[in-house]
Amino acid sequence: MEIGNFGRMIIFRTSDEKILTFNDFKQTVTGRWATHDRIQKKPISEFLGPDNRKINFSIMLDVSLGVRPRTILESIEKLIEEGTVETLVIGGKKIGANRWKITSMSETWDVIMNKGELAKASAALTFEEYV
Repeated sequence: MEIGNFGRMIIFRTSDEKILTFNDFKQTVTGRWATHDRIQKKPISEFLGPDNRKINFSIMLDVSLGVRPRTILESIEKLIEEGTVETLVIGGKKIGANRWKITSMSETWDVIMNKGELAKASAALTFEEYV
């Protein structure tokens, strides 16, 4: 069953053969404000508009769950380095009104088997809204 996707490049799913999901999903929605100083008075705040939304979540990549950790990490690295922008969908619904870019990934290699095969890894992904 598909849980969501980032374009066609990353498909989050659970099945008997393959599990690729995420956890610790956090979205940050902020506004942009300017502050104007005034002599002997409190500063005036001015709303400039919405800021780009940000999303962070982690993925667990485990060969015992039917995924190839190194292959997926390399695919995500390529998306970041090429500046790929895609729609982020979770539960069949688009997240936000715009597309998203992955701005960073922090990966941890947890289990490395003989001959250097990566068996288990985790990655923390940061997305930013693309306008």
